[in-house]
Formats: sequence, structure tokens, C-alpha cells
Amino acid sequence: MISQNFVIIFGCIFDLYVQVKKLSTCLCPVAYLVVFHVCFLMFSWTYWKSIFTPPASPCKKFQLSYSDKERYEMEERPDVQKQILVDIAKKLPIFTRATSGAIRFCDRCQVLKPDRSHHCSVCEACVLKMDHHCPWVNNCVGFSNYKFFLLFLSYSMVYCVFIAASVFRYFIKFWVGDLPNGSAKFHVLFLMFVALMFFVSLMFLFGYHCWLVAKNRSTLEAFSAPVFTTGPDRNGFNMGIKRNLQQVFGEDKRLWFIPVCTSQGDGHYFPVRSLNESSTSLLANEKWEEEDEEESDDENMGGERDLSVTIEMGEEEE
Repeated sequence: MISQNFVIIFGCIFDLYVQVKKLSTCLCPVAYLVVFHVCFLMFSWTYWKSIFTPPASPCKKFQLSYSDKERYEMEERPDVQKQILVDIAKKLPIFTRATSGAIRFCDRCQVLKPDRSHHCSVCEACVLKMDHHCPWVNNCVGFSNYKFFLLFLSYSMVYCVFIAASVFRYFIKFWVGDLPNGSAKFHVLFLMFVALMFFVSLMFLFGYHCWLVAKNRSTLEAFSAPVFTTGPDRNGFNMGIKRNLQQVFGEDKRLWFIPVCTSQGDGHYFPVRSLNESSTSLLANEKWEEEDEEESDDENMGGERDLSVTIEMGEEEE
């Protein structure tokens, strides 16, 4: 379907170029084609990265080890099962809760969910910093490809604007009757209206995600505020516009507009706004990262943090 659309668009542009080349200078069509291919290249590159970048899942540290899983499955007492999971959670930088105040545990994936991660019923996996499952890219948009998705929206808008702008003067000429009717007239009208239609749609979607980035929220968090030990807080991860942008695009502004991975962190930990929680979580995360470098994935992590919460079993978040 997409390839057919590309063939139609390329055919329209080529036919339009042939029809109007006599009305333009020699350099104008060349400039149009150069800019067009640059826009198309960035559009295709970001679209490709959005589709084929696999969603990141929690690492093995958040999964039940073989011994813990065996002990958990063999234990018949619910209270003891909960305590097993509490002991595991004490060693991980987890600070968000379920709506009931319980630690978020995915019964399907058998993992303790890192902050901002959710289980996708389409992908059948827990996704780090999941934003939404996008049918247009047939992929989960999350920590690993959120930057690519934003760039895809932005370059799609630029692509549509260029198409509309490049045919606008011919659209006016056909409209007022300065040019004779022919096949080029249909192509001009088609490109103009389709480009404007997609631009308007993309503009609203891109604007919404820009607002989410400025507030450091995901689409899921915009509908349901993340819950901390102090209760729900929509601005729990809001660290200011500058730091919020750096979390998604990185600190090097030269790479902001290129679809390469520059997002900060590994998707398992995010600083929180609350002073008490952020200082505590920062210390816990630093210790966790140090131990992660020293220990293998099969070893238990050191360092504990008091968690006066219960475990809610079998909770699924879409």
C-alpha cells in the first residue's frame, strides 16, 4: 500500500515537472528536486527507524531469577509469595506504584515493572517508557524509538509543507485559468490537497507530543498519572523543559535532528521531581549501576531500600 502511494506521488511529481519545466528557469526544477530528495530521505530514514527499532524490555535484573521463580512457584502461602517479591523490589530502583499503592508486577512477563514501563498486549511484552502502540509504524513507541517517532512526525510535516509549497503557484495558475487544462491539473490538485490534509493531521499530533515532551509525560501518563509513594503526580518526572528535552534528544544539540540514539539513560530509571524521592532514587540508582557493572546478570544486586508496600498480583497495564 505504501509503495503504491510512493509510485503515485513520484509519478505526479515527474509529470508535473515535465508539464511546467518550460515555465521555469533551468535552476528552479533542479533546486526543487534536490530539496525534495533531502526531505524524502529524512522522512524515509526516520520512518524506517521508527518501524524497525525494537521496543526495549526490562533487563534481567528485573526478572525473577531461576531460584526466586522456583521458590515463588513452590510457595503456596500468598503472604510469603508477596514477601519474596518485596525482597526483590528492595534491590531495584523502582519508585512508582500501582493505583492501589502496590509495586507493579507483570504476571505474564514475570518481571517487576521499572518506572514508566507498561505491558503491551499487542507485542506481548513489557516496554520501557511505553508511550503507545502505533499502528502506523506497526510498533510500540517507547524509550528506544520515541526520538525517532518525533523526528518522523516533524520530517513528515516538512515533507508535506514542501510538496504543498512547490505546487502552490501552479495550483493558483490552474485555478485562475492561466494554464491549460490537462493531466497536470489533476496532479497539482491531488498533491495540494493530500499534502495539506496530512500536514494538518500531523501538526496536531506533533504539537501534542511536543507538549508531552515539555511536561516529560508519555501518552499513557497523560491519561493516567503515575503513582508514587505520596500518591498520583502528573508532574512527577517533570524536571524542567531543558532537562526534559535532554532526556529524549540528549545533550548534544547537533544530533537532535538526526535519527541516531542519543536519549539519556537506559530506560530503567528516571529522576523524579520530589526532592525526597529524587535524592533517594538517585542514590539507589547510582548504587544499582555500580553493582550492575561488577556483578553478572545471574547474581543478586546489593543495597536495600525500605518499601512499605504490598504486591498486587496479576495486574496488567495496557
